Amino acid sequence: MLRRALLPAIFAILACQPVLAREVTTRTWVENGVTWTETTVVEVEEPGSERIAGLPRADVKGVASFGPFEVLDGSRAALVAETDSYSPADFQKMLRAFPGIRMLEMPDCPGTVDDHANLRLGRMIRARGIATRVPEHGSVRSGAVELFLAGASRSAAPDAEFVVHSWIDDEGLEPDDFSASDPVNRAYLDYYREMGLGPDKASAFYALTNSVPNDQVLTLGTADLAQYAALN
Repeated sequence: MLRRALLPAIFAILACQPVLAREVTTRTWVENGVTWTETTVVEVEEPGSERIAGLPRADVKGVASFGPFEVLDGSRAALVAETDSYSPADFQKMLRAFPGIRMLEMPDCPGTVDDHANLRLGRMIRARGIATRVPEHGSVRSGAVELFLAGASRSAAPDAEFVVHSWIDDEGLEPDDFSASDPVNRAYLDYYREMGLGPDKASAFYALTNSVPNDQVLTLGTADLAQYAALN
């Protein structure tokens, strides 16, 4: 069932915050026969689009935490917070420590503050053949919907909800401020195609999300999403 609503003011504020990225430089030298390595980490603001709606972190505690991920057991992890510029690296660290993970549970996922990193993360999920699942009463919102679509197989409880709306960039621009053929819009269509949506379905789904301004939301049910993306 489609439901449209306004976002609380706090989410509109979050959507306009700059994205923090990490620049890492390393230099190595030899002094008096000893090899020294110096690593410098600098936080920088990175322009980009973002979509987030919801509480900062779900009340889920696993056996280990990696950024927005909680490891539930040797084969399952859960996404419980918004993704950011560090999330692809967090995901890699998690899989190095728990290489048997094959399922990503999505009980309460608010979205992303860095859509560029979020799409990279989605491609990593797909490349590793990890399935995505939304349990009973689960809620997948904003940029997290792209991560659900990344699943090698996708499943959702009948009462799961999927919240969509337009992205917004650091200058306050949204998809409709660019031409349909602009690379910033093509990036999402290309992503949906890579995640298995046909050309017509990809275009229709992106048009649906863009029909809702960033400061509003449209809530889709499991059956609604299944019209665009195959579910198991």
